[in-house]
Amino acid sequence: MQAKPKLEAGSSKKSHVRWFVVFMLFVLTTINYADRATLSIVGDSVQKELGLNSVSMGYVFSAFGWAYVIGQLPGGWFLDKFGSKTIIACSVFFWSIFTFFQGFIGFFSGGAAIIILFTLRFMVGLAEAPSFPGNSRIVAAWFPKSERGTASAIFNSAQYFALVLFSPIMAWLTHRFGWHFVFIIMGVLGVILAAVWMKVIYSPSKHPRITKEEVNYIQQGGGLIDMDEKKVETKKNTGPGWNQIKQLLKSRMLLGVYIGQYCITTLTYFFLTWFPVYLVQARGMSILEAGFIASLPAICGFLGGVLGGIVSDFFLKRGRSLTFARKTPIVIGMLLSCSMVACNYVDAEWIVVVIMSLAFFGKGFGALGWAVVADTSPKEIAGLSGGLFNTFGNVASITTPIIIGYIVNATGSFNGALVFVGANALIAILCYLLLVGEIKRVELKNISSKDESTLNM
Repeated sequence: MQAKPKLEAGSSKKSHVRWFVVFMLFVLTTINYADRATLSIVGDSVQKELGLNSVSMGYVFSAFGWAYVIGQLPGGWFLDKFGSKTIIACSVFFWSIFTFFQGFIGFFSGGAAIIILFTLRFMVGLAEAPSFPGNSRIVAAWFPKSERGTASAIFNSAQYFALVLFSPIMAWLTHRFGWHFVFIIMGVLGVILAAVWMKVIYSPSKHPRITKEEVNYIQQGGGLIDMDEKKVETKKNTGPGWNQIKQLLKSRMLLGVYIGQYCITTLTYFFLTWFPVYLVQARGMSILEAGFIASLPAICGFLGGVLGGIVSDFFLKRGRSLTFARKTPIVIGMLLSCSMVACNYVDAEWIVVVIMSLAFFGKGFGALGWAVVADTSPKEIAGLSGGLFNTFGNVASITTPIIIGYIVNATGSFNGALVFVGANALIAILCYLLLVGEIKRVELKNISSKDESTLNM
């Protein structure tokens, strides 16, 4: 049984436990994205050892995305029914186990090795599906509205920090010991993290170190502090219904956010899948060089990610509207990301790195989608709403590696691939400027109990 916080005890000084919670989300998301990027870092070695062409490699890269998209709505449903802590811990444990097993693909050969690799990447994607909707739920529970931009940006920026930290490490492991060890080590790290998560994470109203002042601060600022407790009390409820999903899909604001997220995620999966391969095959770098070079744009993405959230919350605290505060960094960031197309017109490696660093900074600066989800999701189905958002966004995890694979295979060049990715950044801008409109929380319409029983998932 979880310990109750001593809300009446201690001084009147407000605690800051919520920032430890977002630190844990940052650590969790770092491992999450490092495991997604494993195949990207070792991709050239795997491609050569298994004899894959660019199209086949694109499909293997996409295995994660197929499962990740399929798992979004079920993952969101599980989060709303059983709470964030337990479902996220299970997610971390199982994706780490499947990552670990990828280290033993060397015992197989030919078509069997390719099928097993695709299957294991598929299972990693399925296991990771609840992670980001779970992060968004925790931010909605632990943070007032005026801090959600920063909190969401911190955990979201971990995707870049993962590349900063682990790209050189994975490249060195591949160079020194072989690509199989990358998967084994990352799998072990994830299992350890799952155990730590279960030990230290609580809901706001039950954390043993939180003060009454911090609970009040969170609640008065719009934090949904009892989100998971209410779910425990209503376990007999069979879960959110299709009617609620239809209501979300009828919102023009949310559709604009969903389409915009697809375009932004296209940029993410270019960097997570083909970017290191681009450095090796199009720019003539070694795997070791590519691992270190790939970390430089990632540093800029990390800085941009944190700064985007801080700037957004700064606008809110200065009295600007939520709509202005969220849209402005997104539009500016996507404009900067379009700059990657300029790499097609330069030859010097250092200029390519500078341009990609600017594009990665912009991608991070504009990656406020999860803050928007925390601001707009109906409180009754925050997990399901996040799952639907992530479903739209991560269709790009399927399409991006495959489309780029076909472009490279057909043209023998990455030039068309960079144009494709840059165009998606432009479309994201148009979505937020022309479709989204005012950003506000969606209120669900009530439906009869009879309809609910027939529509429940």
